[in-house]
Amino acid sequence: MHKNSLLQEEGKPLPSELLPSLPEVYASINVPEGKGWWKKMAAFIGPGLMVAVGYMDPGNWATDIEGGSRFGYTLLSVILISNLFAMLLQHLSLKLGIATGRDLAQACRDYYSRPVSFVLWILCEIAIAACDLAEVIGSAIALNLLFGMPLAVGVVLTGFDVLLILYFQHKGFRVLESIVGGLIALIMVSFIYEMIVSQPSLAGILGGLVPQAQVVTDSTALYIAIGILGATVMPHNLYLHSSIVQTRNYKRDDEGKRSAIKFATIDSTVFLGLAFFVNAAILILSAATFHANGNFEVADITDAYKLLDPMLGAKWASVLFAVALLASGQNSTLTGTLAGQIVMEGFLNLRLKPWLRRLITRLIAIVPALVVAILYGENGAAELLVLSQVILSMQLSFAVIPLVMFTSDRAKMGTFANTKRLNVISWVVATIILVLNAYLLWDTFF
Repeated sequence: MHKNSLLQEEGKPLPSELLPSLPEVYASINVPEGKGWWKKMAAFIGPGLMVAVGYMDPGNWATDIEGGSRFGYTLLSVILISNLFAMLLQHLSLKLGIATGRDLAQACRDYYSRPVSFVLWILCEIAIAACDLAEVIGSAIALNLLFGMPLAVGVVLTGFDVLLILYFQHKGFRVLESIVGGLIALIMVSFIYEMIVSQPSLAGILGGLVPQAQVVTDSTALYIAIGILGATVMPHNLYLHSSIVQTRNYKRDDEGKRSAIKFATIDSTVFLGLAFFVNAAILILSAATFHANGNFEVADITDAYKLLDPMLGAKWASVLFAVALLASGQNSTLTGTLAGQIVMEGFLNLRLKPWLRRLITRLIAIVPALVVAILYGENGAAELLVLSQVILSMQLSFAVIPLVMFTSDRAKMGTFANTKRLNVISWVVATIILVLNAYLLWDTFF
């Protein structure tokens, strides 16, 4: 039996270093036993929604728009491959959380020396700040497009969402999941409309899903492809998922864990499929609207917004595009808050009040965004958005490699350790991510 369980059975309070991940919501959502497959599946729906948010955040939009306008449907295969990578890594993440009862940050603290854990924490905090930066800029751009609000004002306004998040956190984890689900539904409806009015080529879409040599032989296509990969697979999501799957009150024995892994994997895979639709839809919209009409230089969210209505002749195309962007930014804010709490508690065993933790994270993002918005305007904000994705790429391998290593370890995972086949596939994916991100960083800075 897990040490936590023994201490709780004896009625003793748990030492802080053994507290479960997100203790205030740990095992707070009941999983019905003997109630049928669908009712049990319904209990596990939620964490996949939260994780899918990270795969459709504002940082993905710029790379998808540029990829579609420059190369049409060609880079759709890159989005598909990136999503398959994401499905695998999120499966490993949820499996780690369920099998060991430790999130990825806690597992790192358990395994590595204190200096190494501290460095990993710093890198993870930088990644979360970069992700928050993308959310701040994306939301500010959306407010500017919808209401004509100056970017600097929009950046400041995003700082107040901390109050909203704290309010909903007190209402329970299911409430947070429902808000995220509602915003994702809004994004989906917006892009279904965009697909209808842009009338993309079905043959082009199907052809684009097949990997093509141009992705590797054309240096520009390769650069954008690596950018799509870096913007799609989010490092903080791996920490997040390993924690929030533990909000379900499943039996903590082998049979209960095996069942939980199965249902949580279905939840994760289905909603990452929705994230694939959104990312693919952004690229398809750009390809059908801009590339098909000879406009190959659209690489900016603002330019895309301004061109959609006149080029499509559709009244609501631009408005719904901006609404989806705003919903995407706000959704990512919710999950970024939780990820920040998880990594700080997991790596450092340091538990701050949620409002203080959120305020620190948001200020780190707001200050550079505000300075750039004031000094450089829209162009500077767009470049900062791209830079945030490069920073995320830098951190990705530092999350992926420990995750693959831990889930391959039979001493840690027991019967839930990766099979030989899954182990090989996982290390191949980790190596590809490491090499491609190293190339992206080298090309960006040198």
